[in-house]
Amino acid sequence: MLPTLPNPRARRLFLQRHALSEAPVGPASGQALLDLIDRIGFVQVDSINTVARAHEMILWSRRQTFRPPALKRLVERDRSLWEHWTHDASILPVRLHGVWQHRFQRDEMRLQANWKRWFREGYETQFDSILDRIAREGPVGTADVGEGEPRSRGGWWDWHPSKTALEWLWRTGKLAITRRDGFAKIYDLTERVIPEAHRVPLPADQVCDWACRSALGHLGFGTSGEIAAYWNAISPEAAKLWCRDALARGEIIEAEVEGAQGQRRKVFISPEILDEEPSEPTPRLRILSPFDPALRDRNRAEFLFGFYYRIEVFVPEPKRIWGYYVFPVLEGDRLVGRIDVKAFRDAGALRVRAFWPEVGVKLTKARLGKLEAELDRLARFASCERVEFADGWERETLARPSA
Repeated sequence: MLPTLPNPRARRLFLQRHALSEAPVGPASGQALLDLIDRIGFVQVDSINTVARAHEMILWSRRQTFRPPALKRLVERDRSLWEHWTHDASILPVRLHGVWQHRFQRDEMRLQANWKRWFREGYETQFDSILDRIAREGPVGTADVGEGEPRSRGGWWDWHPSKTALEWLWRTGKLAITRRDGFAKIYDLTERVIPEAHRVPLPADQVCDWACRSALGHLGFGTSGEIAAYWNAISPEAAKLWCRDALARGEIIEAEVEGAQGQRRKVFISPEILDEEPSEPTPRLRILSPFDPALRDRNRAEFLFGFYYRIEVFVPEPKRIWGYYVFPVLEGDRLVGRIDVKAFRDAGALRVRAFWPEVGVKLTKARLGKLEAELDRLARFASCERVEFADGWERETLARPSA
């Protein structure tokens, strides 16, 4: 029989690796912030600013002394972090640039093979001129290029050829993001952004081993598919082969993890994890970004926590179940609800439209006190003076929608 991780222990192991077990206190700048990002792997970047941008809120939910300028310094001045693609745009430790050089090659092949039909004719002719201009004149953003060019229709985000070329050159590693002005990306030559010591490619025969070992370290346990998806740096087939070979070498073992509803799933795990005793999670309640690294794999989150979550940004308003941008609420090692909240900075108010508890969760006096305290902290982070509650904001539990 396979060893089994009971569900409470599995949740705690996973949350501990994502820095969500301890109270969100402590330093949140310089090396301490860099260590935190290294611990959770990466921080997803997203443009929606309902309360704060995703990358800012992910860090704030773990260290509530965090303020955005601290992250900006690490990316734009110290160059210890950089921005590229995992499953989506993300901020990563700069030491991973050597791994990503293999991804640049892969993405260029994919772009040439599969995405070319999405682009307006003429973007390829912009490559040399854009690179020459940046080399001579310095960094550029999309607002600086493409004047007078026709935009595509139905192409890559309705872009003009020069913007398409900028994105292509970034995705394939010729350019790097040197900074963001507001939320607009500003591109420069990679050699002027990424320190030389980090531009040495990891040997190709080590990429798969690194991707799988590091993913398993961040996840604690996982299927081969979850391991492949963590960095999105290798194929599912490559992860399957690595798991098979590592299993044969005795470096990993198979185990069963218990889900929130008592179901079982076979996973791979390092043997020493079975002896690891995760810490008791803080009882403090915290509001998470919808793009939190602990939740980005929606199926895994539903299996471990029984928490069904989907972003409804692109769902027409009449068809939304919860709302445009609803935040998961974590208490201890349980996801206890979701909250629809938005910052109205011009009015100085963080407004709560609705809170839906999960099945079996009651908004007791103690829990309400913890929620109000967290909303007060979130209001300060969002530069709001107060929290306002809409009439009828306490909602009934909603059942998971049928497929």
